[in-house]
Order: sequence, then C-alpha cells, then structure tokens
Amino acid sequence: MWLRHCTSAKLLSDAHYSSVNMDRQRVATCISLLEEQYGIPHADERDPVDLLIMTILSQNTSDINSLRAFAHLKSAFCDYESVLIAPDDAVVESIRAGGLAEIKARRIKEALSRIKQDARTISLSFLADMNKDGAMAYLLSLPGVGPKTASVVLLFAFSMPFLPVDTHVYRVSRRLGLLSEDVRPEKAQPILERIIPVEKYLSLHLNLIAHGRLICRARNPRHEECALHSCCDYYLEGQKP
Repeated sequence: MWLRHCTSAKLLSDAHYSSVNMDRQRVATCISLLEEQYGIPHADERDPVDLLIMTILSQNTSDINSLRAFAHLKSAFCDYESVLIAPDDAVVESIRAGGLAEIKARRIKEALSRIKQDARTISLSFLADMNKDGAMAYLLSLPGVGPKTASVVLLFAFSMPFLPVDTHVYRVSRRLGLLSEDVRPEKAQPILERIIPVEKYLSLHLNLIAHGRLICRARNPRHEECALHSCCDYYLEGQKP
C-alpha cells in the first residue's frame, strides 16, 4: 500500500514537472516571438508615487481615461502635498475623466496621508531599502492598493521581481494556455511568475499588453496578424474541424 502510494505520488510529481517544463518552453517561444514583433521594452523612469497614483486611477477604466485623469491631476496641483491639503471636491473634479472619481480621490488622499505619516514626506524611495516581500506588504497596506498596483510600482520603479497581471496580460495568457480557464485574475500572478523567467517579467508584461491592445483584443481578435499562432491554444482550437 505504502509503495503504491509513493509510486502514485512520484507519477503526479513527474507529471507536474513535465507540465511546468512544457509551459516554460511555450513561454520562451512566446517571449521570443513578441520581442521580434514589438522589440525588447525598457521601463521609463517614473517616480514611484506617480506610478502608484497612475495605477490607482487605472482601476476599472480604460487606459485613455486613466492617463487623461492623471494628466489633469498633475496640471491642477503643483505637487502631492497640494493634493493632500486640497478640498476633496477639487481632487474629485481633477480626476473626473478616470471614472469612480469620488472613490479614487478618497483612496489617493488616504494613501498620500499614510505615506507622509510613515516616511515624513510624500515619497516611496524608502522601499528601495526593503526586501521584495516587505515592500509588497507595505504597499498592500495602503488604501486602494492590490497586488497588481503594488507589483507595477515595485517592478517599474524598483526593478523588483513581480509580474503585474492586468486585463490584457490575463486575457492573452489564458488564450495562450498559460493559465487554465478556471484560474481567476487574482490567482494568476503567482502561476505566471513560476513559469516566466524573472529577467523577462518586464518584457513579457509590456509586450502582452501591447499585443492585447493591438491584436489579441477582447472582441474580434486579429488572428490574421498574430505572431503567436504556433503557441496559442485559442487559435489552434478554433482551427480544429
């Protein structure tokens, strides 16, 4: 009985190892094809607080609207100290274009207040001295900050090894077969981080977003222009008779 149990456990372990290896091979192919099409992207230098506010504004709205809201906020106030002491209505009006303005304004002001309380200034530069888990835990403690928002800040501002999963990354990863159909968005990040090389987190994140916007759209994906035919479950399933 014990021998059968051990044998079964080994078979399951071997099957899991084989599956992970196949996923990693598929990821390597996808990374290569996407970099051929879009290039190897590099992160623009951004202030960590800017990234935090931009990502809060991006929640539940389009990229165009969130960028417009961020631009309006930056033009309406000379710095984040001014945002913090401004009347709530003024902050709400400045980010109206991003949707859910009342909720986001409250979260932004609460996050800025916490940061100032903890750092004695509105700066997140102290995160550079923390390990990745500590930095993630701190950001998650801020109002309105979830794993995606925190991962964006830590990856792009501090080059910490996190892979943010936005709607484009999630959709394209599922279509490619890197995520199974039953994986919810909030569970996707650790799965992808296990099969993607750490040094390619930024490249694949940005190229999947580009591909999701331009080609692998939620509606009417442009299969005829897609470079990922050979490694896409969604496309290959559609070609079966």
